[in-house]
Amino acid sequence: MIEIKNLSKKFGEKEAVNIENLHIGKGEAVGLVGNNGAGKTTLFRLILDLYQATTGEVLNHGENVAKGEEWKKVTAEYVDSGFLIEFLTPEEYFYFHGEVRGMDKSEVDRRLERFEKFMNGEIMGQKKYIRNFSSGNKQKIGIIAALLAEPDILILDEPFNFLDPSSQIEIKRILREFNEKKGTTMLISSHNLDHIVEVSSRILLMESGQILKDIENREGEAVGILNDYFEAK
Repeated sequence: MIEIKNLSKKFGEKEAVNIENLHIGKGEAVGLVGNNGAGKTTLFRLILDLYQATTGEVLNHGENVAKGEEWKKVTAEYVDSGFLIEFLTPEEYFYFHGEVRGMDKSEVDRRLERFEKFMNGEIMGQKKYIRNFSSGNKQKIGIIAALLAEPDILILDEPFNFLDPSSQIEIKRILREFNEKKGTTMLISSHNLDHIVEVSSRILLMESGQILKDIENREGEAVGILNDYFEAK
């Protein structure tokens, strides 16, 4: 699904990402962890063709993301609030996403039903623009919009940020459901090791722009390996 070859990104003299080879297969739920400055967000932006690579390439369904557009039809993402159109209401924003993906309003409404508990009565029907919502509810709007497409590949950067405990539990349930029942390939970053271990079958530990460990997460056993690593830092 996603293949990285000799990928690097420099900002001036600083090398933010340097990954020789990485393959993420269909249906994998991959967690990305690392301290601040590890290069996680830069890697996501390279995968999404939001940054131009210094060297190398990212392939999505065999297509170089920097040279084609077809991969965008099967990929959805939420990296930060800059992805939101804040002068729209949530309803307008969801319908916009639906229209881009070829859905009519009734289909968008149908797909939104699965997120009712996650929205907790605080998103729809509020008669206000996205810019006037709390950080937590903006986070929910961005995540829901990405999931509306039921994409082959889903990329989320720190999706648990700003969410209250009930919402964190619910989004983990939703992500597991998409991965297990729809076969969605997921690449998710988080500073919270417990959360990322719960939703990931494989975990990549990133430091200084490189993948230091590639851990198979059987029955949550990766959390011990990660705790040992970060405790020693």
